Amino acid sequence: MDHDVRGAGGRDPDGDAAGQETRLSRPLVFIMAFAAALAVANIYYAQPLLTALAEAYRIRKDALGLVITLSQIGYGAGLLLLVPLGDLLDRRKLLTAQMLATAVVLLAIGTAPTAGVLMTGMVVAGMLSVTPQILVAYAASLAPPDERGRVVGVVTSGIVLGILLARTIAGVLADMAGWRSVYLTSAVAVGLTAILLSRMLPRLKPAKPGLRYWRLVGSVFRLWAREPLLRSRGAIGFFIFAAITTLWTPLALPLSAPPHSLSYTGIGLFGLAGAAGAVAAARAGGWADRGHAESATFLTLLTMVVAWALIALLPWSLAAVIIGVVAIDFGLQATHVLNQTMIFQIRPEARSRLAAAYMMFYSVGCATGAAVGTLAYVRAGWAGVCAVGAAFNLCAVMIWAFTRARAPVDGKAPCPQSAAGRPDLCVTTTRWDGRAG
Repeated sequence: MDHDVRGAGGRDPDGDAAGQETRLSRPLVFIMAFAAALAVANIYYAQPLLTALAEAYRIRKDALGLVITLSQIGYGAGLLLLVPLGDLLDRRKLLTAQMLATAVVLLAIGTAPTAGVLMTGMVVAGMLSVTPQILVAYAASLAPPDERGRVVGVVTSGIVLGILLARTIAGVLADMAGWRSVYLTSAVAVGLTAILLSRMLPRLKPAKPGLRYWRLVGSVFRLWAREPLLRSRGAIGFFIFAAITTLWTPLALPLSAPPHSLSYTGIGLFGLAGAAGAVAAARAGGWADRGHAESATFLTLLTMVVAWALIALLPWSLAAVIIGVVAIDFGLQATHVLNQTMIFQIRPEARSRLAAAYMMFYSVGCATGAAVGTLAYVRAGWAGVCAVGAAFNLCAVMIWAFTRARAPVDGKAPCPQSAAGRPDLCVTTTRWDGRAG
């Protein structure tokens, strides 16, 4: 099946392709969400497997976070070096090539003879696992303006579900056939999905086909410098993802130890609780479409802060932790969708680079949380983990409050530089209801 989306006259000010002849179908949106979930899961399979990796390669407990941190470092490099290519090349071919390469790397991880090979594979897999960000920008370009928030929400939900269900899938497979089976199975699934994407994704002309590659990469940093909304929402993204990886990276350690002594499958099932929260937040993009991005952001950030009080009860009550995990992943997913929906309004012609710029904050946040989380657990136990995680979330709330406190009295934020003379692209970040104006 070979779709071709072309402009039929004029340019949609909110999209890469204007006057599209066909609307983005619901099945295709869900296929993109599935591909995003499968791709991003590859850098999170290791979280419930840390004890198995420690035994297989004799890695110290205080160094286990390095496995996750290296994946996030690779992911950050991929965001900077690969995601901008989505504005320069045919995204369908780019996505297919990345996923096929990912399948090869996963085979290498699944057969790694030494810790060095494993760590190298984690870095490369992380770098190639930026496929979801190209898919999000792709979906935003294909979606009609009045449905863009919903479409971004669905594909982004796929990403978060991939992150969360990766833990469940990894736990089940590890108990059934050992930890290596996790990566070998994923290699096959990713390869088959690459073939499916090559047949199902529409063709869409690159937004900047004549731009030189290194200039394109440099423009990511220029977007950081020029767009205040990108910086503020990126900073919020940094802290919420630092908080969530502070939770998930060391979580397997207390769950696998007495008094709980859970199996890999039992640990992985906590991912299902997080997935429930992520599904509940799938409509967050619709809140932004209706003009409630700012008020919704405050409520979702507050939800994450409160969730830590329940998560702190892990030594005494797994039920409380499960409720806390549902709440914190709901807050994470909803805030993440709201961030991206707002950011994609800034420069329609640069959505891949905007995704890269925003997700760089995500990647650094995840790497920070992974490194700090295991260290906090070794040094201060579960109470230390919860204190650090809650502090990260409180920082996100403070950034939200600070950006609103600096808002002009009339309730309107200045238009982005790219939207001068274009009020339809201005994003109001100052009114309580967050309406665009």
